[in-house]
Amino acid sequence: MKFSGKNVLVTGSSRGIGAEIAKTLAGYGLKVWVNYRSGAAEADAVKDAIEAAGGSAAVIGFDVSDDAAFIEAIKTIMDSDGELSYLVNNAGITNDKLALRMKTNEFMNVINANLTSCFIGCRESMKVMRKKRFGSVVNISSIVGETGNGGQTSYAASKGGVIAMTKSFALEAATSGIRYNSVTPGFIATEMTEVLSDEVKESFTSKIPMNRFGSAGEVAEATAFLLSDNSSYITGETLKVNGGMNMA
Repeated sequence: MKFSGKNVLVTGSSRGIGAEIAKTLAGYGLKVWVNYRSGAAEADAVKDAIEAAGGSAAVIGFDVSDDAAFIEAIKTIMDSDGELSYLVNNAGITNDKLALRMKTNEFMNVINANLTSCFIGCRESMKVMRKKRFGSVVNISSIVGETGNGGQTSYAASKGGVIAMTKSFALEAATSGIRYNSVTPGFIATEMTEVLSDEVKESFTSKIPMNRFGSAGEVAEATAFLLSDNSSYITGETLKVNGGMNMA
């Protein structure tokens, strides 16, 4: 895959899908800024793994939902590298419960962590990328943002908002040479799904036409494609990585 820029910030990349995205992008030759909020040791481990494989990485800790902290982080990257070529907004949380039992502050905590943080990243990346009239941003959403899901009102709202917001940013930034796209993973095998019983896993896979969970690597490769020059005429799109669960 071809990349014209030299570095990328991946939020929430100390573990899970974010860590796999970081490693994959480093494998394509990008310097990866590994972001974490509380998992410093895990972020260092991702950096070490990247460097052991011959790649380049730096660790940067900050809360993505903190406006000032995100702005300062991008300043740090610009001071170090002179540019920010790519951004992956991956950080997020869940707080699943039925809507009738959900307090407003619980709803807003998820919105701020998943949607507001993504807005800050998209906005601030546009400010620096437009100076070179080049950049590419991928926002990690979810199949739940397309379909909804019982017990995940806040998560679905945040991820659905990410999809719509991505399209709006794509429209505003297109003439500046900056692309914004989103990826919607379905059921992906991670540490969270490893603890599920075989019975629960089977109930999930029965709903997937490809009859298996996806891998974090498959999400990472889809993300890399949308960031890269190989997708240079694609913006405002949503790439579904879900084994055929939602073909509409």
